[in-house]
Amino acid sequence: MILDDMIARREALLAARYRGVRTVEVDGRRITYANDAEMAAALSDLERRIADAKAGKRRRIVRATASKGL
Repeated sequence: MILDDMIARREALLAARYRGVRTVEVDGRRITYANDAEMAAALSDLERRIADAKAGKRRRIVRATASKGL
């Protein structure tokens, strides 16, 4: 998905959420969300993807583990 598509989807989702509607239609596809929490999760995911696309790189995750050696 390219940046312009993600921005269009975010705008459509925000507009529907502000109107109190759970169904969003973008590019001929209709998506119905179960509740506001599901819409908020979709918005959060779109925001993260847009930020990643604008940054031009993927985020890296570093996880450290430790053991006592027992």
